[in-house]
Amino acid sequence: MKAAVLVFPGSNCDRDLAVAFRQAGADVEMVWHKDTRLPDGVDIVGIPGGFSFGDYLRCGAIAARSPIVGALKAHVERGGYALGICNGFQVLVETGILPGALIRNAGLKFICKPVDLTVETAASDFTNGYTKGQTVTFPVAHHDGNYIAKSDTLAALNDQDRVAFRYGSDINGSAESIAGILSENRRVLGLMPHPERAADPVLGGQDGANLFRSLAIASVTA
Repeated sequence: MKAAVLVFPGSNCDRDLAVAFRQAGADVEMVWHKDTRLPDGVDIVGIPGGFSFGDYLRCGAIAARSPIVGALKAHVERGGYALGICNGFQVLVETGILPGALIRNAGLKFICKPVDLTVETAASDFTNGYTKGQTVTFPVAHHDGNYIAKSDTLAALNDQDRVAFRYGSDINGSAESIAGILSENRRVLGLMPHPERAADPVLGGQDGANLFRSLAIASVTA
């Protein structure tokens, strides 16, 4: 698997994401936001967490208009994988690659703690290392993680089995406790919790490692 991790001013989880990809066996290149192309042969693009451009305007809004995003969209349109975590999820909804929006947490406070998640589907290359209904623990660290979408969008996500994870309890007000969603072709995942921070026992947990291992296997067999 070859991965490209995008880097924006204010990204602070880019190296963590690169480490998680490498631990799963990936060859990783870091790509600066002002670049206009991805490295040749990239299987998956990782959009990391952090505070791109200081979260000005809206979280992810400025990053979504960076030069590299044209290459990201082209990669996704031809069936490439993409993984957006926390701020990366915000970027994916701001680009329109994923539906809905992420707004201020219902409690108006920054939330930073490990949380339990329910795996809602194992039918994707991101989640087939888990079982449907399994409980996993990933850390969260966000102020604007409240996922909202129109009723027809929520219905489509449910009907098409595109909700990847739900919070075990309502931590931020997200519609239907949604923590992560898949694209229509199931090759793009956006989620607010951080699997890359739960991919090594030194960090206190390994529940996130299966996500990266699943992707590595999928890229080999694709």
